[in-house]
Amino acid sequence: MGITTIQLTEVKKIMKVILVNGSPHEKGCTYTALTEVEKILNKEGIETEIMWLGNDPVAGCIGCGACFKSGRCFRNDVVNTFIEKMSQADGFVFGSPVHYASASGALTSFMDRAFYGRGGLVAGKPAAAVVSCRRGGATAAFDQINKYFSISNMPIVTSQYWNQVHGNTPEQVVQDEEGMQTMRTLGMNMAWLLKCIEAGKKAGIERPEYEKKIATNYIR
Repeated sequence: MGITTIQLTEVKKIMKVILVNGSPHEKGCTYTALTEVEKILNKEGIETEIMWLGNDPVAGCIGCGACFKSGRCFRNDVVNTFIEKMSQADGFVFGSPVHYASASGALTSFMDRAFYGRGGLVAGKPAAAVVSCRRGGATAAFDQINKYFSISNMPIVTSQYWNQVHGNTPEQVVQDEEGMQTMRTLGMNMAWLLKCIEAGKKAGIERPEYEKKIATNYIR
């Protein structure tokens, strides 16, 4: 009897992106924008999960430092649910409605706590902000969310325009043809960057090893 040779093919890594919906409405305008990004990611073979923050109050960070010891926030809520998912995710999209030219209070409190002390879990992972507004304030909210990424060594994924949609209802958002196209382009760019990072790893290119962080205090 001859020996059967089993040819082993390379196992393709399934990448995952978590899309966080920071709107108080589970399937409103922000959700409509995020699902347009999700469709493209899925088409490109990227696994996705839309995580809605819900309507329960999200407390802000009090800077107690408990998470540096346990890896979790002492408030056991949606933030800890997200922290548990962070290490398994390859990329992130954070979406919010525009409230007074800024992200929703829930998303702001959520991101303050989720990012505090989490640098090692998100560094090198692409992220994007998506904002939804009726008319104005989108760029200010967009800028606010992007600051979490730029302080965390995260590549920021862009699109053909700022990642925003306009409309007061999901039906109106769908009518924003440029906004919806911007979401689709964002999905393509996110998928492309994730694949480039994965190809780089296979070629032996690893994430940079950073110096020990220096904290300069101006008041001595």
